Amino acid sequence: MKIGVIGSGNIGGNLGKHWAKAGHEVLFTSRHPDQLNDLVRDAGDNAKAVSLDEAWEADADVYLLAVPYKAIDELSELYAGEYGDKIIIDATNPYPERDGEMAKEVKESNRNASEYTAVKFNTAKMAKAFNTIYADHLKDRAFREVDKLAVPFAAQDQESKQVTQKLIEDIGFDSVYIGELKDTGIMDPDQKIYGKSTSRTNLESMI
Repeated sequence: MKIGVIGSGNIGGNLGKHWAKAGHEVLFTSRHPDQLNDLVRDAGDNAKAVSLDEAWEADADVYLLAVPYKAIDELSELYAGEYGDKIIIDATNPYPERDGEMAKEVKESNRNASEYTAVKFNTAKMAKAFNTIYADHLKDRAFREVDKLAVPFAAQDQESKQVTQKLIEDIGFDSVYIGELKDTGIMDPDQKIYGKSTSRTNLESMI
């Protein structure tokens, strides 16, 4: 698959490197792509750095959204004509101490974080994954044959569900489907399965 990584920090950077290793074509993005040369070199031949405009123009099979939560409004408006019917995996979290009033309002509203993102990217096919796992565990515990960590995910439709599950399992994690986006409240910061790095069996017992 061709994967556009929107946000190339700890989560996006490590996931992109893993997916490239697994044989996928990875497009790391930045407003300054030349600043990602080290990341691209580490990721290998299946990766390259592009601008945000180029990433959307590349018509990727799926996009990973791994930006600070406060960037969601701007990104969704700026590229509103680009993500229609595209699968977007949302790996974001609202942290009021980092993201300000907007994140505070989302946390205090009746919607969970992924529902807010889905409203903003309203023409895309949304999934939620990779927001509950520690960045260090994502980096160091991929591609395991035994003692696999489980990654919970949710999806808006069957296609985004299948793609997200495949991308979790392609890099050596177990996938645990928890339901639709309305069910992702337990994945939000400070909630039931946030920050839980554990096995499939243990994670399923928490849901």
